Amino acid sequence: MKKGLTILMLLAFFLHFHAQKKIENLNFENFENNFPKNWETFGENHAKIFADTQEKQEGKSSAVIESPDKESFKAIAFTLPENYAGKKITLSGYIKTENVSDEGFSGLWMRIDPKIAFDNMNKRGIKGTNPWKKYEITLDMSPENTTQIVLGALLVGKGKMWVDNLKVTVDGKDIENATVFEKKLSKADLDKEFDNGSAISTINLDKNNLENLKALGLIWGYLKYYHPSVAEGNYNWDYELFRIFPKINMASSAKRDQVLAAWIKGLGEFQTTKPSDRRNEEVKIAPDLDWITTSGFSKELVDILARLKDAKRPNVSYYVGFGNAGNPEFKNENPYGKTAYPDDGVRLLSLYRYWNIIQYYFPYKNLIQEDWKNVLSEFIPKFINAKNETEYTLSALEIIARIHDTHANVWGNNKVLAQYFGKRYTPFELTFAENKAVINDFYNKNLAEEAGLEKGDVITEINGKPVEKIIKELLKYIPASNYPTQLRDVADKLLISNSETIDIKFSRNGKEENKTLKTYTLSEIREARQPKDFFKMLDKNTAYFYMGSVNAEKLPEVFDQIKNTDGLVIDFRSYPSDFVVFKLGKLLKEKSTNFVKFTRTKNETPGLFTFSTGPEVPGDGNAAYKGKIAILINETTQSSAEYHTMAFRTAPKSKVFGSTTAGADGNVSKILLPGNISTMISGIGVYYPDGKETQRIGIVPDVEIKPTVNGIKNNKDEVLEKALDWLHSKS
Repeated sequence: MKKGLTILMLLAFFLHFHAQKKIENLNFENFENNFPKNWETFGENHAKIFADTQEKQEGKSSAVIESPDKESFKAIAFTLPENYAGKKITLSGYIKTENVSDEGFSGLWMRIDPKIAFDNMNKRGIKGTNPWKKYEITLDMSPENTTQIVLGALLVGKGKMWVDNLKVTVDGKDIENATVFEKKLSKADLDKEFDNGSAISTINLDKNNLENLKALGLIWGYLKYYHPSVAEGNYNWDYELFRIFPKINMASSAKRDQVLAAWIKGLGEFQTTKPSDRRNEEVKIAPDLDWITTSGFSKELVDILARLKDAKRPNVSYYVGFGNAGNPEFKNENPYGKTAYPDDGVRLLSLYRYWNIIQYYFPYKNLIQEDWKNVLSEFIPKFINAKNETEYTLSALEIIARIHDTHANVWGNNKVLAQYFGKRYTPFELTFAENKAVINDFYNKNLAEEAGLEKGDVITEINGKPVEKIIKELLKYIPASNYPTQLRDVADKLLISNSETIDIKFSRNGKEENKTLKTYTLSEIREARQPKDFFKMLDKNTAYFYMGSVNAEKLPEVFDQIKNTDGLVIDFRSYPSDFVVFKLGKLLKEKSTNFVKFTRTKNETPGLFTFSTGPEVPGDGNAAYKGKIAILINETTQSSAEYHTMAFRTAPKSKVFGSTTAGADGNVSKILLPGNISTMISGIGVYYPDGKETQRIGIVPDVEIKPTVNGIKNNKDEVLEKALDWLHSKS
């Protein structure tokens, strides 16, 4: 938890020392019916789990997961009996493998619920045949928000794995000796009335009641973040919504305002205070509170709401904290995970929760470019009328797309969206070039050759529908900061289906043809790819960095090799594998430079975003790189890649080549919505030192150059070629 906690929060959360429950059988010494005692399993049924007393790392036995099927998935799971106080938790253990297929992997896994942290070794999974070796996973803990910690081992695809001798440590201390964390229940935690549902089954959507629902959404969210008693955790604010709704449902406006005014008064008295002196702060966004006086509320209700603007609020709210970077952390938000299709009242809550988070804590709300209050009115019927899990999830995805933030999307309901968009794939990777859907690579070369399409082929129709029409239909479900990035994500959805074939029309060399493509499961289409090297020499005087594989530890050695070259290419058309803004940035120039400033809000006045100065990139004096620096970007350059580019382009001999980036920068903040829907927003505002926007606009290149259909067909990297022309020129 953060430093500077108020006395209130120290009373609300505390560590309770007691004899913790014993943890047994992490070493797989005890089996019942040939299955490890105290363990559970999930995944495909045809994979086997059993004991092996001959092959073990220690003791008398190990656990085995074995599958004959390359599409199989099987895991064993152990739920820790306690929640523990600490910063980091580590699971270590020994694994041996035999013939684990390249399409799959084996490994350890650990998860902190609800959606706090997760790792299953997917990106470093164990393949093939390997002797006993120790592996480990470390996750960042959040004890005050944790409901359970689950760990285990898994096998994806065909093969066999043994696992043995697992150990768990918290901050380096054995789990048996770790301190148990107990959360003292606040008044909000003790409220259990609606644990089984909202008890709201019918919501009238006529014109008058829609106005009531809009007013309730505005006021409910305002009170959540502005009323001190709510911020202190004295009320379960979800359940207060379920209590107040029946009282204003179908009420006249006069009766509604009377009920709402009495509701607010019933929350208790609060102190007011003059806002802190912010004359020296530069305001980027002011809170949008004009609706208090323009919504036609009664004078009594307006006066109460207006007085709340100056309420003295706690620095740390029950519902909102802030990370080290100043991005909001939304706490104590019930995900209502028992059902993926919540009842009417909980769906209304879902809309209110998301809408108000954007209203008060989204640093780029000013760039939404429509009245956010009208969006609330528009989506009330969509959330209420959603007939099933799919419609509800799509409604959530649609409103998330309306904030135009590439960091945003829907996670947690992947099966629903996969079924909607398609869960079978063709072996082709698409991109957009010259506003056309073009094949630019293959996910599986053998299957691609069998299908008969080539790089540079332009897809014009899919299942009889023009690509342009499909794009228009998909755009409302594609959260992205700008149109090029929307097209980037549309490209991933064009050639997927739930059917075993897709009929397409494509153009090659000006001639149109028709073809039927087979579709495949992910395991069938997945082809192992070798990771790209971080550093290589393009010629004797030109170095190249692929930032998707950057390693901070190797920078001194690499720069010693390139210090006398004339040019350096830094390719950001991927996500940086390491954060090297300052370590690499320093090596590129002699003097320190300012490259960024930020906006943030506080619980003192939610929705007020003010500027603060960002860090400088230091210089390396005479030891700095002397050659030209070409930085490559495109729509895949996102977030950290954009931040790095902002820093590196301050080098005096640098130039940026390519096209508009994803336009999403700033540390992310996670949001949990009912039905186990997880999403995110950019949590802080990121700007150039002069205050110029980066969000939505992205990084604007010095030299705009985009791939062409002909270039893709002939395997040309036109962005790199343009950069090399400049590096090799005398200008």
